[in-house]
Amino acid sequence: TSNVAADPRVCLICGDRATGLHYGIISCEGCKGFFKRSICNKRVYRCSRDKNCEMSRKQRNRCQYCRLLKCLQMGMNRKAIREDGMPGGRNKSIGPVQITDEEIERIMSGQEFKEEASLPEHTWSNNGDSSDHSSPSNGASEGNQPSPASTLSSNRSVEMNGGYTAALRDQYMNTPMNTPYQLLPHLFSYHAQSGLLAPQPRSLYPQSHPLVLQLVAAEDLAPLTTPMLIEDGYKVTQVELFALLCRLADELLFRQISWIKKLPFFCELSIEDYTCLLSSTWQELILLSCLTIYSAQIFGDLADVTAKYTPSEDEMQGFSENGMEVMERLIYLFRKFHQLKVSNEEYACMKAINFLNQDIRGLTNVSQLEQLNKRYWYVCQDYTEYKYPHQPKRFPEIMMCLPEIRFMAGKLVNVPLEQLPLLFKAVLHSCKSSLISYRTGSSPCLTSTGTSPGN
Repeated sequence: TSNVAADPRVCLICGDRATGLHYGIISCEGCKGFFKRSICNKRVYRCSRDKNCEMSRKQRNRCQYCRLLKCLQMGMNRKAIREDGMPGGRNKSIGPVQITDEEIERIMSGQEFKEEASLPEHTWSNNGDSSDHSSPSNGASEGNQPSPASTLSSNRSVEMNGGYTAALRDQYMNTPMNTPYQLLPHLFSYHAQSGLLAPQPRSLYPQSHPLVLQLVAAEDLAPLTTPMLIEDGYKVTQVELFALLCRLADELLFRQISWIKKLPFFCELSIEDYTCLLSSTWQELILLSCLTIYSAQIFGDLADVTAKYTPSEDEMQGFSENGMEVMERLIYLFRKFHQLKVSNEEYACMKAINFLNQDIRGLTNVSQLEQLNKRYWYVCQDYTEYKYPHQPKRFPEIMMCLPEIRFMAGKLVNVPLEQLPLLFKAVLHSCKSSLISYRTGSSPCLTSTGTSPGN
């Protein structure tokens, strides 16, 4: 720690290369942006461990609670952040600020945000994006409700309920964009709908429909071709099931590579940036597709194969705590997507938004990525509010799934390979058993409807 403090080129939060004095302390661009997003968007996180997680360049994204806590403890000045989220602080005070433990607790618990929201001169509306959606390192609360976009890319100081500030409206309406992809100015005129009022029917903005269709056209919606049929009575071994999972992963990854080449904005980014984005998000893209467009095969055919696999006593005993957590949260994700019945159009938008993550290290055109990300964010919101006028909370609920998927993809990578067959057997058995009585095929993505599995 003393070496970090003595080196002016090192971020005091995570030890990464510092780029200057940000909000009173020497820090990197990543921690600067994280602190600004956390304060502007009134994020309330949760730590799933002991509130003392390691902060390093590689570990800093694993626990948002501990990262924000360290920002405050090291003296980052939240009052130096402009309330409109724009560049340029509200004051130019140099050096860290002294803050008491009580003040830190009020910020971390969201109490300060709640009190500020009640003040009439406060720019930001209290949109419920606080303690209701607290996050244990990944954007999911104690009640398994992911926080909206807490780990999504972009410096998005936007309320989920449509209460956009004048500063944001000016920023994006004046942003030059290619003609087919201009941001949707009508979205900024929306006001937060009261839960007591019936939603007003409206038309879809003309630019939204072709953008959504282009994204859907880039998708390979054909069934997976990896053979997943096993004859009755055949006992599948651990090695055979693992080999099948590898073949499935290969096919799914190949489809993601083909998808990139068909994206409507393919020519707007460099090959280097696409390579960087894919290498960082491919697990998330595969998990999202398995929960949506390929769910019938994954929770049907693949579940039938895993049912023919009987783990040994040693495999059962060796199943790790991390594996148990992954299993429980994957089942939760399945329930959530089963409940939402995400359409192909919504899936295509979610996938693009998740892929266009400008917080990934090594990117060359971060500003263009942010504009693309916001473009499809607004397109998805416009489409969802138009298509489901009687589900005013649908769009934020869909967006809340993305931080959880990002977290779970990272967790899956850390599960020992030999535990994957048992993990998939447990998850698919639990999910499929809840669907057997409810086969209807009414959803464009999920082939089943019905109640969520019991706890």
